[in-house]
Amino acid sequence: MEGPTPVSALIHAATLVIAGVVLMIRCSILFENSESVLTIVSIVGAITSFFAASVGLVQNDLKRVIAYSTCSQLGYMVFIVGLSHYSVSLFHVANHAVFKALLFLSAGCIIHGLSDEQDLRKMGSLINIFPVSYIMIFIGSAALIGTPFLTGFYSKDCILELAVGKYNFVGNFCYFLGCSAAFCTSFYSFRLLFLTFINPTNTFKSYIQTAHEADLKMIFPLIVLGLGAIFYGFLTRDLMIGLGSLYFNQIHTNFYNFNMLDSEFLPAVIKNIPLFVTIFGATLSLLLINCCSVDQNYVYESKMTSQYRFIYTLLNKK
Repeated sequence: MEGPTPVSALIHAATLVIAGVVLMIRCSILFENSESVLTIVSIVGAITSFFAASVGLVQNDLKRVIAYSTCSQLGYMVFIVGLSHYSVSLFHVANHAVFKALLFLSAGCIIHGLSDEQDLRKMGSLINIFPVSYIMIFIGSAALIGTPFLTGFYSKDCILELAVGKYNFVGNFCYFLGCSAAFCTSFYSFRLLFLTFINPTNTFKSYIQTAHEADLKMIFPLIVLGLGAIFYGFLTRDLMIGLGSLYFNQIHTNFYNFNMLDSEFLPAVIKNIPLFVTIFGATLSLLLINCCSVDQNYVYESKMTSQYRFIYTLLNKK
């Protein structure tokens, strides 16, 4: 995290995330022959997904919020490997690469334009100074939380549907923690947007005077990735996942572990739970973080209670 933002983007979108997950995907024939290993992989992946998302709720460094988000999404990729859907894991790796690179590079534009300030608490009201970066972070965050018909939606919701479609303890465990992580993801994504762009400014006058939007050579990659975050998942979904897609022919799945059809015919209510959870997370963020939405004295008093401080300390200490 101490490196420059393009390095963070490359590591979190391409190398760090890809290495372990792709190795697991390529070793599918070994995993498929050990039910206990698949169970361990699923449980560890699901716990990682929720743990990292919960820690991301209270981070105050702009890049660190996005970094914990990567760790959380990595948990999704791993637990779906444990549930024997390797191509879906690969699809989420590819989708995640697009919008996570967009988020990191957009964050880099803000840090660069704001005299290298990374603390969310020392930002605010930057929407007029950084309009392009705001739009790009909004698109990236919307894709990350699984907004319908954006890139993240096609893989993330597929992962959760396949988990609950297993109809066993491990599948339900992964589904529950996956939905909890989706709630946390929605909360911290909107928290980042509110603290950086919407809330009243809280930074130094000298920083605001010299703040500037990045120039075209930094903006151009953002636009390319922004289009990818909107369309990439839609354009590649039939290639990568679903019945009849032979995209990655080294994958081996035992027939009794394959439940693509079961997940396809789930009740609509079950399929939409991740969406409801995401909307709830965004709404809670609006009430707690956005200064314009609710009586701040009430929010302040609730934040001073011992229960809130216990939860905050627990998450902040990881």
